[in-house]
Amino acid sequence: MKIIILGAGQVGATAARNLAREQSNEVTVVDTNAELLRDLQDRLDIRTVEGYASHPSVLIRAGIEDADMLIALTNRDETNMVACQVAYTLFHTPTKIARIRSGDYAAHARLFDNKAMPVDVLISPEELVTDYIARLIQYPGAFQVLEFANGRVRLVGVRARKGGLLVGQELKALKEHIPNTEARVAAIYRKSGRPGSTDREILVPDGDTVVREGDEVFFVAARKDIRVVMSELRKLENPVRRIVIAGGGNIGFRLAQILERTNQVKLVERSRERAKFISERLSKTIVLHGDAADKDLMLEENIEHTDVFVAVTNAEEANILSAMVAKSLGAQKVMALINRPSYAAMVETGPIAIDIAISPQQVTIGELLAHVRRGDVTKVHSLRGGTAEALEVIVHSRGGESKIVGKSVEELELHESITVGALVRGDDVIIAHHDTVIEADDHVIMLITDRKHVPEVERLFEVEPQY
Repeated sequence: MKIIILGAGQVGATAARNLAREQSNEVTVVDTNAELLRDLQDRLDIRTVEGYASHPSVLIRAGIEDADMLIALTNRDETNMVACQVAYTLFHTPTKIARIRSGDYAAHARLFDNKAMPVDVLISPEELVTDYIARLIQYPGAFQVLEFANGRVRLVGVRARKGGLLVGQELKALKEHIPNTEARVAAIYRKSGRPGSTDREILVPDGDTVVREGDEVFFVAARKDIRVVMSELRKLENPVRRIVIAGGGNIGFRLAQILERTNQVKLVERSRERAKFISERLSKTIVLHGDAADKDLMLEENIEHTDVFVAVTNAEEANILSAMVAKSLGAQKVMALINRPSYAAMVETGPIAIDIAISPQQVTIGELLAHVRRGDVTKVHSLRGGTAEALEVIVHSRGGESKIVGKSVEELELHESITVGALVRGDDVIIAHHDTVIEADDHVIMLITDRKHVPEVERLFEVEPQY
């Protein structure tokens, strides 16, 4: 697939890295910043073009005339929209994806059809990150909560802790503990036995696998069953009540709007003007003008009684510092928005560890991958720095011959890194076992711990035409 990415910032660079990994993709990145482009080209097998992303002449140099997809990820909504308009009007580009940050634009769907601004897919990283954080707060104790089938199925990552009934026991005991609840453990990441190493090894779990304290366990379950399954892996935490948000930008403001309906929320914003602006638009949130890294301010606001502190300013260093201050002062759990993977790895294992480092790029990249994957892929989530993926794929057989309809999971003979976790059939959620038979129109949710086997899944779900 020939793909043009507009914008070499953090989101654009992450998209380029993920898409260029696959040999079937030919990636070109456009930006006005020559230094960013040189850095990308030094690290990736891609083409780069320097110039204004929406100019037809620049797009022609990037190869728009025979491109399959345009992904507009610059920091300006207007540039992204105009680039899609140019690609549609002049070059008939088949698929056009645009990053739209402004809620004013996104709220009017009619703006983005072919009679107006022809954008096929809108992506709002801020909205995606906000929803992601809200799900983590909904399930205290989880470090990852990913949604499939319109929320009916979730893939949850939990660190096994003392107090969980399954810790120290074989996985097959799960059925005995909760006989009326179905779940599938899709992968376990366990600390390496090498002295001084922080790496984790991937285990392909079966019924005889013993869960150890400290294991990172990923399981698939229906939404209604998540908390009871979590209780098998760690002592359940009390529901979150008190939340402090550092940063009143798009993410902080949206997060407060969601959480103030059910929680006690305080928001700390450094800009007096911005603090005034959002205080007038939030009904229950207490908005404070100040610095969330100010120890005295945090003590005044009783940070030691806070269930969750989440730092979502535009400066990742400020997020790290304020989260560490909050943790040191007694906040039960702290989260921070961190762009650089090297920072995330460091702060999660440091002397004052941040509980959850949130990568906006990793949250966003799945939305792009869902439109690049072959087959009817409706949802993609990137995990563990892009080394693993979770997919939701719809099974089709009409008009062709399917390789999987009528076969059991066992008969698919998948690589061990590929786990079928669940099927959604109509309104029913079916946790997959070796003898579960796949039918046409099923939504299949799977985890791929080694993403180099994604093409195997794509080939499996493609429908071969009949002649």
